[in-house]
Amino acid sequence: MTNTKEKLFSEFQAPTTQEWLDKIQVDLKGADFQKRLVWRTSEGFNVQPFYRREDVEKLQTPNALPGEYPFVRGNKKDDNTWYIRQEINAADAKAANAKAKDILNKGIDSVSFKIPGSSVSADYVEQLLDGIYCDCVELNFNTCKRHSVELAQLLVSYFDKKGYDKEKIVGSIDWDPMEKIVMKGRDVEPLLKFAPELVNTLKDYPHFRCIAVNAVSLNNSGAYIVQELGYALAWGNEYMQQMVDAGVEPTLAASKIKFNMGISENYFMEIAKFRAGRMLWAQIVKQYEPKCDCACKMCVNAVTTSYNMTLFDAHVNLLRSQTETMSAALAGVHSIVVTPFDAAYEEPDDFSERIARNQQLLLKEECHFNTVVDPSAGSYYIEQLTTSLANEAWKIFLKVEEEGGFLAAIKAGNVQDDINATNEKRHTMAAQRREFILGTNQFPNFTEKSEGKMPRTKTCGCAHKDEQTYKAINADRLAAEFETLRIATEKAEKQPVAFMLTIGNLVWRQARAQFSCNFLAAAGYKVVDNLGFSSVEEGVQAAVAAGADIVVLCSSDDEYAEYAIPAYKCLDGRALFVVAGAPACAEELKAAGIENFIHVKVNQLETLKLYNEKLGIK
Repeated sequence: MTNTKEKLFSEFQAPTTQEWLDKIQVDLKGADFQKRLVWRTSEGFNVQPFYRREDVEKLQTPNALPGEYPFVRGNKKDDNTWYIRQEINAADAKAANAKAKDILNKGIDSVSFKIPGSSVSADYVEQLLDGIYCDCVELNFNTCKRHSVELAQLLVSYFDKKGYDKEKIVGSIDWDPMEKIVMKGRDVEPLLKFAPELVNTLKDYPHFRCIAVNAVSLNNSGAYIVQELGYALAWGNEYMQQMVDAGVEPTLAASKIKFNMGISENYFMEIAKFRAGRMLWAQIVKQYEPKCDCACKMCVNAVTTSYNMTLFDAHVNLLRSQTETMSAALAGVHSIVVTPFDAAYEEPDDFSERIARNQQLLLKEECHFNTVVDPSAGSYYIEQLTTSLANEAWKIFLKVEEEGGFLAAIKAGNVQDDINATNEKRHTMAAQRREFILGTNQFPNFTEKSEGKMPRTKTCGCAHKDEQTYKAINADRLAAEFETLRIATEKAEKQPVAFMLTIGNLVWRQARAQFSCNFLAAAGYKVVDNLGFSSVEEGVQAAVAAGADIVVLCSSDDEYAEYAIPAYKCLDGRALFVVAGAPACAEELKAAGIENFIHVKVNQLETLKLYNEKLGIK
């Protein structure tokens, strides 16, 4: 028996990067490697099709340890536990208290109360927290920014009265006046002077934060990941600088800042975002010379985005939010809020809130995501993404600083212009189906009806109505325009019928019929597919008999020269005539009077709006 350990695969020589590239080039058969395989991200950097150890050895991120500066690998050393948080509308203190106690027995260990400013009082706090063990759960509060200091004072009095250990109170007050400036253009700058008083009120509670950076609002407005991260850092630094200038000690100031950030559907990129964010924030705080590195930790509450949520096929929202939650959990955030799947069109009910809770419990109790610290560490791909995102976000941070800081930038409207431009670009890409919205512009549910569901609008519960002085951000969801179009179609006296006149080459007619059905069903039209017709006359007769409002000719490019004009003439204006594709003979067809073509390069939304207009649907 030998003690020599067998070295597996020792007879194989590891290929070099160049050898891999040479092999890929052979397989590409002369195609451009950069165009075919290198992904140019929306974040402003390229992603290669593969990475190797030598790529990661050049980076600094793998050198860090969990729980140690610069915290790229997380704030904890022993586990990856996060708070499962649920938000509660606390307009009625007793009802909110009852709901909180109920959900705290169902897996939630963090609650967030949204309190009307006019309700803030000692009696209200007593009723709201009655029977809740404040040292066992995380408590978060959101109220009118003008009443936040008063709320903090009342909470301190309540905690003192109950004799709680200050070290065991964990929570936050969502005080972020700059959010109202950047999102609504409201001039609430005078409120910024309350930051030192708010911080000093809670200075004896080391785990209770009270200055919020609500970059989640940017995420919900369509911001790219690198924009959300870069502006969040500048946003937080603005609060840091203002507090330090007002005499707040840097360690205390940093320990009171909490980041509320969104989670988009870009799975690996979101993991990298939170890792990069912790690293960059630690470096920013370090420049203020805090007493200890622990002040450099970035505390993040992550919220699944509402930007990609849909009213139609709403249960697809569960798939979106589940992968988003996984990203944040693996990235090691402090707490997570899963937005209920029905939030786009109604106040979430008990069922949707229960499902949202269970989405996190599934990851904790069954997948054990809470047991391993930074499981993505060492992944060549994620380490590279972390560094790339950090580099691009840092450029945005420096640009904002050159403009005089975040407050100056939002007063000038620079941040709003940037986010609005991205939102508009993404809406255009969705309209062109270059950005997919499953169940909306891609693979819609053909038979679904809205059943009275309407897009939900959020309103501020604050009684103060500040005038709009600065530019605001447009926060329309990505699917909003498609939903408006489809609801308008539903309200029409007659549901339009789109009939597939399939003829000729079997493969092409089936492919184009499937494409056309998906394309037109996005407007709420009733689509009628067919196996195929032996002549255009037969197809037109069947279409007229079916009461078709739109007839789509589906065949091959070569055969359109034969079938299109006869079919158009046979239909004789009895329905809207559409050709599926962009054939070489398109100009000849247009000369014959055929105006409508649908294919992958047309703007789906604008095309469907045009068809609705032609059909008399408003």
